[in-house]
Amino acid sequence: MASRSEIDHAAAQRIIVRIKDELEARGAGAAVAVVDPHGELVAFLRTDGCPLASINNAIHKAFTAAREGVESAVIGERSREEGFPVTNFGDLRYTGWGGGVPIVVDGAVIGAVGVSGLAEADDVELARGAAASVVAR
Repeated sequence: MASRSEIDHAAAQRIIVRIKDELEARGAGAAVAVVDPHGELVAFLRTDGCPLASINNAIHKAFTAAREGVESAVIGERSREEGFPVTNFGDLRYTGWGGGVPIVVDGAVIGAVGVSGLAEADDVELARGAAASVVAR
């Protein structure tokens, strides 16, 4: 597969559709954000029944994962274990909740996906599956 430096719109839309289909199958509402490696929005979906706060949470989870190259929950774990506030990263968009997953192709972060609105474990499951689907293409 050819190396890519950042996720393209077509791949971002495939992520959106994949998660939308899963949310509809579950009868659940959530927000889904796909960002580039800088954490800036490429694609977004808010399904029916999505809690309002989940809009920004999904975007922030994806932002955190893209910027740090690790799942957003890892930042939260480090914050608790090392005793530093997430605000130490210097950007209020950082979050430590699970559901933000970097998209890595050929060892490089090309973007990230963030899911919010379900139980945290479900957000993580959907985001991981979507991120892995880009790698597998």
